Amino acid sequence: VAMLGLRLRAAGMPLDRFALHLRTLHPELFARTVAWSPREPVEIIDREHGIEVSAEFVTSPLRQVQETRQSVTIRLDASDDDSWTPFDVFRGRGLVEIFMVPLSSPDGAVSAASFCTARRGGFSVAEHAALTRIVPALRNACELRLLRQTELTLLDTYIGSTTARRILAGRIRRGQVESLNAALMFCDLRGFTELSNRLEPERVLALLDAYFDRVVPAITGAGGEVLKFMGDGVLAFFPQDDAGSACAAALQSARSALDNLDRLTVPEAKLSAGIALHYGEVSYGNIGTNRRLDFTVIGPDVNLVSRIQAVCSTTGQPLLMSERFASMLDGQQTVAIGRHELKGFSDPVNLYAARTWD
Repeated sequence: VAMLGLRLRAAGMPLDRFALHLRTLHPELFARTVAWSPREPVEIIDREHGIEVSAEFVTSPLRQVQETRQSVTIRLDASDDDSWTPFDVFRGRGLVEIFMVPLSSPDGAVSAASFCTARRGGFSVAEHAALTRIVPALRNACELRLLRQTELTLLDTYIGSTTARRILAGRIRRGQVESLNAALMFCDLRGFTELSNRLEPERVLALLDAYFDRVVPAITGAGGEVLKFMGDGVLAFFPQDDAGSACAAALQSARSALDNLDRLTVPEAKLSAGIALHYGEVSYGNIGTNRRLDFTVIGPDVNLVSRIQAVCSTTGQPLLMSERFASMLDGQQTVAIGRHELKGFSDPVNLYAARTWD
């Protein structure tokens, strides 16, 4: 954006403001504005979902350009340009003309570019023609960058950043599996079956979202990554190189998640969770069929952390950990709660609770 603005200015174009209004495929953002002016840093402004239904946007020339896929020229009174649009990138700059053009992609999402001048009289006919000639190249450049950004955003949203990097690095074949050691967390919402039977589906989904909003930031904030949402369950791992650091991060995450849930108040129920922690070796990679793969972790240690979580319900403990996990921590942080039978495991296992949660 900055380089194109500078080159147009160097070619004699009276460009005083240049902005890209880029549609995004993002769970939180509807669009992103990237704006440039001479001798100013580039501005990047994220537009959250909801702006597309606001009265200001619905009646704006930008919406017109996106819907009609036709260019629009807006002539402004330099003394009154603040009242033209809610898009702050044009305000207070004494602009006389905004030449807004569509950047149409084959999939139907339409972005736009705005070329603005404060020169009295606006752009000339020849300058309009010159700007129109560069639009196809500008559209292609934006589309390539948006496709890459969309790819990264969707992979990160649905499978997490660590897994996304592995996939983009080419680990996309069935059977490509590696072993790694990591702290594992399994978090499960208590009483979910009763809630789902008692409430309308829309309300159940809203409560699940509220629950995940308290748990997931606690995981990612401590350096962990969510591998799976399994109904109301969350499987996460902490792949730090040092085992002690990984376990400390996982314990911090678990405590934060439980604290966040404890502060959540909803009228229908008191949302609470049981969290299990374990440190072990997992197989991490692609399983499935040739045309439908899942990037996941499997192994006895994954099974173990899942079974430990089930003990949270039977003991009333909100947080339990395996003996191996507890051995990685300062002994003053944990307390033994005895040996427990786990489904699928032949021998009872020693389990520990966090001392602060006794």
